[in-house]
Amino acid sequence: MIWEALGSASLGLALALIASRRFPERLPDRRLVLATGPVAALVGGLISHTVFGAGHVPVALCVALGVSAALLSLLLRDAPGRRQWRRDTLRTTPAPRSAESGWWEPGFAEAGFAESGLVESGIRRRAPARPSASYGPR
Repeated sequence: MIWEALGSASLGLALALIASRRFPERLPDRRLVLATGPVAALVGGLISHTVFGAGHVPVALCVALGVSAALLSLLLRDAPGRRQWRRDTLRTTPAPRSAESGWWEPGFAEAGFAESGLVESGIRRRAPARPSASYGPR
């Protein structure tokens, strides 16, 4: 068990060193990265040792490496100067079309919406709110 823990911690430290050298501008303080890697690997090794039992050292080391990589990836930030993948939705959303623009077709209100009460004088209104089924029986 002690060799498994030392192996997990050393794998986590090695992964943290590689990550801190490869992505220095995208990671926070180096001390945090170098502490997160081994601790995450130790936790992952402990969990895998508890689940799989003794005698599964390669599996425990792989799980420790995976948990360490997952927690180190949570520390990553966006690269400086890199374009964001999402845009401001208010600027890219087209303006709503008016009734004069031709989207309203004659006969639309008579196609089943008028008798349900959802259309009033050519303008569609919201249906009354109903409680969801998650509230249980009434």
